[in-house]
Amino acid sequence: MKLGLISGYSGRKISIPIDHVKHAESLGYESIWTAEAYGSDAVTPAAWILAQTTKIKVGTAIMQMPARTPAMAAMTAMSLAELSGGRFLCGVGASGPQVVEGWHGVPYGKPVTRLKEYVTIMKQIIAREGPVTFDGEMYQLPNTGPGTTGLGKPLKSILHCEEDIPIYAATITPNGVAAAAEVADGFFPVWMDPEQYHVFEEPIQKGFQRAGNGKNLSQFDIAPFVTCIVGDDVEQCMMPIRANMALYIGGMGARDKNFYNDYATRLGFGDAAKKIQDLYLDGKKDEAAAAVPAELIDACHLVGPADRIKDRLQRWQEAGRKGHVGSMLIGAGQPEALQILAENVL
Repeated sequence: MKLGLISGYSGRKISIPIDHVKHAESLGYESIWTAEAYGSDAVTPAAWILAQTTKIKVGTAIMQMPARTPAMAAMTAMSLAELSGGRFLCGVGASGPQVVEGWHGVPYGKPVTRLKEYVTIMKQIIAREGPVTFDGEMYQLPNTGPGTTGLGKPLKSILHCEEDIPIYAATITPNGVAAAAEVADGFFPVWMDPEQYHVFEEPIQKGFQRAGNGKNLSQFDIAPFVTCIVGDDVEQCMMPIRANMALYIGGMGARDKNFYNDYATRLGFGDAAKKIQDLYLDGKKDEAAAAVPAELIDACHLVGPADRIKDRLQRWQEAGRKGHVGSMLIGAGQPEALQILAENVL
């Protein structure tokens, strides 16, 4: 099982903890992942980190697909892969309708269809087996639709990318996970209980079957985000995680369309998920955070004293042996947290 580090996206000011990144690199962490919402983008920090490191891989978790064309995403990935000697990992995702339509000003459309078409086009461009053509529901290359000149022609990338570029997808819905398993090289569950792989097993197998060619878990990296906070007081360590999970379960989407709320329900916390959402949407964010079950936090993250974290890590290591978790992408600002995980996983 591999370890990665989550960098996330900026707040009001952009700040990249490069010393923290280099510490993870020295410990043997395989990757670090940047992000974007509606502030800093994911690509610029990735380039910044690649330029100041030598071994660690840098990925985007995620580039928002509606914000850029598949060709632009492929061009970016190829450029960074070539400049870094193959250290770039590409993560893409649909984002949410609030950001896509409110910030980028484009229709949200069909996220699963977009994912399949987007990754397929990217892989065609990177492979350079010929001029790229594609006739999909959301993307057509060349485009001959309304407003076009009719002068578009199939093109092949000028840049020859000699590096392998794994493409990951951020998704948690059953159809989205199946699509990722079909066309991508891995996926990011926003959080995951390593003992509940069954939540994803059926859609992953469905995707493998659609892909054909004998694709299996050895060729597909399941890479959940895992927060690790070291401290003597377990409940105190859980506090920032409570707020984050309440935001996703309660506020990331409308009352009848929240993928994270549905996911918490599939993990067995349906009653709590409904209560969290009701409180959050009523403006009671602190109460929503308090309603996040400790059992859910403990199942998906690592908190508490060092010995407790080492003990809880055994669940993740067992999932790694089964192929149910390929990478743990760690959210941790404490050097000691990185150290504990490196010593017990790598």
